[in-house]
Amino acid sequence: MPVYEYRCKKCGKVTEIFQKSLTSNEPAICSHCGSTNLMRLISAPTMVRVGDSSPKGTTCCGRTERCDTPPCSDDGVCRRDR
Repeated sequence: MPVYEYRCKKCGKVTEIFQKSLTSNEPAICSHCGSTNLMRLISAPTMVRVGDSSPKGTTCCGRTERCDTPPCSDDGVCRRDR
């Protein structure tokens, strides 16, 4: 089920609500004050990546050996090349 965020027009706080769909007939209720006078907020979707961020067998700088002090590159220059 998707999670929608609403800002309460009465107390101003944001409430997250699980809804089956955007066109659900269930009223959205503020979890802080109980008001049904809510405005749906536009929220950006998020993505969770599971696993390594670098390809298998390589470090963040593309080498096969792990660096002594990760991350091996924080400014675009590999610490091994310094």
